[in-house]
Amino acid sequence: MSSAPPRPETPSVAPIRLVRHGRLRLRLRWQLAALGALLDGHSFWATGRRPAQLGRMLSGSQVVVSAWQAGTLVGFGRATSDGVFRAVLWDVVVAEDQQGRGVGRRIVEALLASPQVTAAERVYLMTTTGEGFYEKLGFSRVDSQRLMLKTIVKKTSG
Repeated sequence: MSSAPPRPETPSVAPIRLVRHGRLRLRLRWQLAALGALLDGHSFWATGRRPAQLGRMLSGSQVVVSAWQAGTLVGFGRATSDGVFRAVLWDVVVAEDQQGRGVGRRIVEALLASPQVTAAERVYLMTTTGEGFYEKLGFSRVDSQRLMLKTIVKKTSG
């Protein structure tokens, strides 16, 4: 009696689970260090944010979505909206080893599907390097508008 040689085991990849956070955003509040590490490691515009700042950021965002793989935070995005005229997507970040697998698309689609964003007549976002990605999701470049920026210099106490 002969038996077939054992098949090599294929490593199983845990699925990505999207979380649409409720008003309190408790899961992320308990994971502010993980959120900071994701932003520090996979973005250039959101580095160095302290946990207290991240907590306030979460409180000021109407919609927050995160992506998790086996308990590890691998993606994040948020939106603010007046619920009538304008909404803005902010801080869409996906860990580099997860990019190209649809995680960013799922995050953006979840943000766009939220009642606060769908109620707005226009959705804005700013990007430096992701123009092609966002075009695939229905966004278009607007050359008739200009981004204006005012940097606020915070005074340190002491």
